[in-house]
Amino acid sequence: MTSPRRAIGTSDLQVFPLSLGGNVFGWTADRDTSFAVLDAYTAAGGNFVDTADGYSAWVPGNTGGDSERIIGEWFAARGRRDDVVLATKVSQHPDFKGLAADNIRRAADASLERLQSDRIDLYYAHFDDQSVPLEETVAALSGLVDAGKVRHIGISNYSPERIEEWLAITEREGLHRPVALQPHYNLVERAYEEKYRPIAEREGLGVMPYFALAAGFLTGKYRDGVTVDSPRAGGAAKYLDETGRSVLSALDEVAAAHGVSVATIALAWLAAQPTITAPIASARTLEQLPDLLASVDVVLTADELEALDGASEAAKAA
Repeated sequence: MTSPRRAIGTSDLQVFPLSLGGNVFGWTADRDTSFAVLDAYTAAGGNFVDTADGYSAWVPGNTGGDSERIIGEWFAARGRRDDVVLATKVSQHPDFKGLAADNIRRAADASLERLQSDRIDLYYAHFDDQSVPLEETVAALSGLVDAGKVRHIGISNYSPERIEEWLAITEREGLHRPVALQPHYNLVERAYEEKYRPIAEREGLGVMPYFALAAGFLTGKYRDGVTVDSPRAGGAAKYLDETGRSVLSALDEVAAAHGVSVATIALAWLAAQPTITAPIASARTLEQLPDLLASVDVVLTADELEALDGASEAAKAA
């Protein structure tokens, strides 16, 4: 891959413009498959892996931290920790729920142990915890930066109002500012553009959208009359409405023009949007990875971007 790395917001973190999602590690991808995907992603020039301490506690027999544990074993086996910018998140591990200060500190230590690392490059507050004063959460995360356990802080799944409040607290208290935002954003979920993008632009936040392929819908495999055997099928099938069909039709046309897959074009569109540093996409098999990686080398024309934008116009109001 020839794609240059991008800075995450105002930070010193330089990353490949496609982040590898670790949510499938220990869930739909076993240890050996996860290792193979990580090997291939980094061999292609990738250096940005995203996970969370709660992945994948929802799977029967898993405990949470399963993805982090596999990534940590891969770091140890390959000696690649210094080659990867590692993002993880706090608030959802079954043993470390929420964002109270003591919980954040203990959760971070547990993540570091599973990851077999001395630091987390980008540490997100995963979901807002309104039972805890925001000042407490922000101060605890800032303290982890001071302690050298975390390099930079990110925010995920907060309302725009709470993000504004977070920023005001850091300003008032002289705490470490967040550098990254991780929102739900893709061609069929575009509320980000009106609600969050103005904040990201004003504050210089790097943005890493999750569900970049809409739970697999934007791979193009979910069509009328097609049954897909996937743990995510329920989440993806809901997009098969008038807007979804319009988006798939536009993606088909652009993908054919470039000789690449629908998923490649969906990611390329997202990466081309203002404020976006690196979409997050996961591969549960090694065969799924090339289409994701190909997105970083696709340059969409103004007409193609406009066609995709128009086909998904209705998603902005959702």
